[in-house]
Amino acid sequence: MTASDVEPRRLALVARLRAAGCVFAEEEADLLLEPGPDEAGLEAAVRRREAGEPLEQILGWAGFAGLRLAVEPGVFVPRRRTELLARAAVDALPARRGPVVVDLCCGVGAVAAVVLRARPDCVVHAVDVDPAAVRCAVRNLPGAVVHLGDLTAPLPPGLRGQVDVVTANAPYVPSGELDLMPREARLHEHPVALDGGPDGLDVQRRVAQEAASWLTTGGRLLVETSEHQHDATAALLRDAGFEVSFVRPGVSAGGGPAWEQDGVDTDDEEGDGTVVVIGTRRPDPVPDHARA
Repeated sequence: MTASDVEPRRLALVARLRAAGCVFAEEEADLLLEPGPDEAGLEAAVRRREAGEPLEQILGWAGFAGLRLAVEPGVFVPRRRTELLARAAVDALPARRGPVVVDLCCGVGAVAAVVLRARPDCVVHAVDVDPAAVRCAVRNLPGAVVHLGDLTAPLPPGLRGQVDVVTANAPYVPSGELDLMPREARLHEHPVALDGGPDGLDVQRRVAQEAASWLTTGGRLLVETSEHQHDATAALLRDAGFEVSFVRPGVSAGGGPAWEQDGVDTDDEEGDGTVVVIGTRRPDPVPDHARA
């Protein structure tokens, strides 16, 4: 194909994508054309997109904080708003060498991947209940231990009380609101990654209860939630014995400005409704007999 053929091909592709309702049709066309697919491969990809399949699942990768992360059909596609949780996790790491991080509900490993890029010395364990997501996380996290299982259940017992940071992008959409989600998510992502139960807090509630015993004193639990749910999420963490603080777009966990990572401005409009609730584990109370 000559250079003179490329632009008409691109314009025709843009028109098809726009007709299918793709808001960013030009950018999507460029990504679909990027690997130089043959006509049959391109046509198959375009038809999948016209049918509503997420672009990332078609491409086989998702962009996240300047990284390209492997994704498979059916998995939860990492959202740009979750970059807030990733950078808050990096800010929360202790300065000493070799901090231990556990990423619960890790999906394809987006948060853990950012942590490892910033701090390759971290010991990272990532956990998800979805086998397809775990397969992707293994590819995306060569420096981590990836577990298939339910929250903390598959973690090595020796980690208990030794973890510095636990992150959790647990599902927080109330069951009754799943039908209001974009069609791409409803039809092409596993419900286990979306459904947070009747109030959206079922998994967060379990995370708050389970995480404390795995954290070292002063260790932090970071949970992504929505602006309208953050008070309820904070209450869960307080009930579990944590001291609570918050991170919102534009402010780091340390109170400074948000990152610009690898030239990517992570303070974008998609994150405006996202809050990271941070729980810090208090020291265990001293028994009365020990004070005597």
